[in-house]
Amino acid sequence: MPRSATPATGEQARDSGADTGLAEAEGSHFSASLLYTAARLYYEDDATQAEVAAKLGTSRATVSRLLAEAKRQGIVRIEVVPPAEARAGDLADQLARALHLENVYLAPPLTAAGAGRSLADEMGRPLAPAVGRALSEAGLLPGDILLVSSGRTVYEVAQHELTPLPGVIIAPTVGGNDQAEEWYQTNEITRLVANRVGGRANYLFAPALPGPELYRSLLNDPSIQRVLDLWPHARCALMGVGAPPLMRSDIPGFVPTASSSLRSAVGDVCSRFFDRNGEPVSFEGAERLIAVELEALRHIPVTVGVAVGKEKVESIIGAARGGYFNRLVTDPKTAADILASPNVAEQAS
Repeated sequence: MPRSATPATGEQARDSGADTGLAEAEGSHFSASLLYTAARLYYEDDATQAEVAAKLGTSRATVSRLLAEAKRQGIVRIEVVPPAEARAGDLADQLARALHLENVYLAPPLTAAGAGRSLADEMGRPLAPAVGRALSEAGLLPGDILLVSSGRTVYEVAQHELTPLPGVIIAPTVGGNDQAEEWYQTNEITRLVANRVGGRANYLFAPALPGPELYRSLLNDPSIQRVLDLWPHARCALMGVGAPPLMRSDIPGFVPTASSSLRSAVGDVCSRFFDRNGEPVSFEGAERLIAVELEALRHIPVTVGVAVGKEKVESIIGAARGGYFNRLVTDPKTAADILASPNVAEQAS
């Protein structure tokens, strides 16, 4: 902990018994070498003011003046460093204010992936405790509905412990049983999350974007309709935030990446795309998309977005502008990148 110096009063200086040589120096400007010597003895060698005074042949009052002058001239620079948890809290609060969110939960910094594994493979473990905190603070009770999206981030988080939510109903926000990658298999993610929290899984056996005839048939299917009827009554939603669709190498097969309308999209939540202002971006056939509407997300009391990575900075900002989540789980690096984005000044204004 930095040591503090107490300036001496004139009376203390008169009573100190300083020798004649330094007494003359006290009445004039101290030399830089004298200031440095006093500061080094006190701050680096941990000598007391009395010990410094003895070595310099002066009084404690003069040592106090020397140390104060050394700080004033910049010879001594004291840095007050808050603990790591305080710095993280400050960063989270700053980001929440900038994006107009209720809360931001920061995970520990993501570390480099091990051999044969990508960063995406490693992000679930550090993110899961922060997601668990967000869910535990949602106030969910047995019978409440928690919606979960598909996507790599939510899938990786669901591999790890979250928080107990016994009796909570877990349902997917989008169809996807025709997708090859496991992180777009929404029923699999629903099962994983339900197992992690002790909830009751409800499955949606439908592709995300069926053809016209199948779409009409699915809407009349009681098992499909049962899940769709849960969406308007959801208490909470947990969703990943997708990167700009035309910049992704990994994207659901139903997304028409050749569509010119998607050029303005900066990201998606629940397979619904939006632009940098948070406005919905449609594409041909989107009217048949079996997914929660963006407008519906705005009416869910607790919506938790989960996203990390520089490529998702504009996606997160756009989704926050649209009001599609009111709480965010991310890591410190992504949080700092968001705050450094020129678009955040517009969001904060």
